[in-house]
Amino acid sequence: MSGIRNHRWLAACLIVCSGLVAHANAAEIKNLRVWAGPEYTRAVFDVSGPLEYKLFELTKPDRIVLDLRESALSAEFSAPAAKGLLKGLRAGKQGKGDARVVFDLAENVRPKSFLLPPADKFGYRLVLDLYPAAATAKAAPVKSVAEVSAGKGRDVIVAIDAGHGGDDPGATGASGTHEKTITLAVARELKKAIDKTPGMTAVLTRDADYFIPLEQRYLKAREMKADLFVSIHADAFTSSDARGSSVWVLSPRGATNEAARWLADRENRADLVGGISLDDKDDTLAKVLLDLSQGATMGASNAVAEQVLASLKKLGPTHRNYVERANFVVLRSPDVPSILVETAFITNPTEEARLTSPDHREKLAGAILDGVRDYFRASPPPGSLFAANSRRDRGERAKASRYVVNRGDTLSAIAANHGLTTAQLRAANNLADERVRVGAVLEIPSG
Repeated sequence: MSGIRNHRWLAACLIVCSGLVAHANAAEIKNLRVWAGPEYTRAVFDVSGPLEYKLFELTKPDRIVLDLRESALSAEFSAPAAKGLLKGLRAGKQGKGDARVVFDLAENVRPKSFLLPPADKFGYRLVLDLYPAAATAKAAPVKSVAEVSAGKGRDVIVAIDAGHGGDDPGATGASGTHEKTITLAVARELKKAIDKTPGMTAVLTRDADYFIPLEQRYLKAREMKADLFVSIHADAFTSSDARGSSVWVLSPRGATNEAARWLADRENRADLVGGISLDDKDDTLAKVLLDLSQGATMGASNAVAEQVLASLKKLGPTHRNYVERANFVVLRSPDVPSILVETAFITNPTEEARLTSPDHREKLAGAILDGVRDYFRASPPPGSLFAANSRRDRGERAKASRYVVNRGDTLSAIAANHGLTTAQLRAANNLADERVRVGAVLEIPSG
């Protein structure tokens, strides 16, 4: 027999009226939209105004019941098709003046609900997120132990974040193109290009049309042990003349705000920052360790941003000739270098047309990849294939260093010219003494 799980009732009320709380007027439930992602399913009701609602769970079978006080379903309301954790939906009148919506579920879930006030082209929205009750963390894609042991090195992991998604379309171009569509297309193209590159693997924060909370985006990168986080967007401006791509990193103010939040939040402190737990450290030491981690991360973020911007300049004019800074939430990871790339201005008709071109998106992905690859070549992460290649290249350069003895040369002069001692040069060439003959080839050791 069905029962209310743990007798738990979740209630919420949001009334906006000159800052005062009051009883809600009758609201109309206009529409329901559903998006399904790999981690949760989101249902969004478009409602005519603020409302009161109650949410509770039933088992055998698993269901979520949503009671909407003094509300009614519009004549155009229709139940969406099954998607994600949602198997089906029933809606109708409840009592004299209320509405009830029943969600039939594919499995036990953890619900989260909230009411959003009007924003942009949207009115009031009631959001219900359904998370699997038994969610499991995904492991980061890495090479096998045998490959790493053989000296090939692991792949560097690049987390690619397609901005916006689901109920958040982002900016809209003159011809109606949504930013969320462009960002996902570019992200997929970039992942394809990265996965073809030796020593690199890409992961997407989202691979379909659904929304992910901003903070969850960089937390996903940390969970995947990413070496770099790249957030993809398409810029917008009131003037349609604005044009060009740009690259952004976190502002110092944003870093300061995030550090304060990490130090104040016990759950954050128990997490690892650069491999070090802050939970057992006093406030002073924790702040020093966090500052060191953030400082290194911001330095690396700026370095990769410079490389990506230089690469994008080869593709066409950029909006600025320098890396820009802002307090973007998605860039706040304290230990994963993070950049945000504005691919172009979607509000510029010419650039909107380019963004909708698969060929141009491929070129964009190639330019971003070139900058990222140049960064990893210059600053290879320990244990990676880039680091192994760097060591090999240094070894080859050292082996390739030769010197042919000319008339009048002495061993001591040759050693001094290469920053070596005579003893080092003799040892590298197995010389019994300091005598050398004209035409002899000497090995010049590195360092």
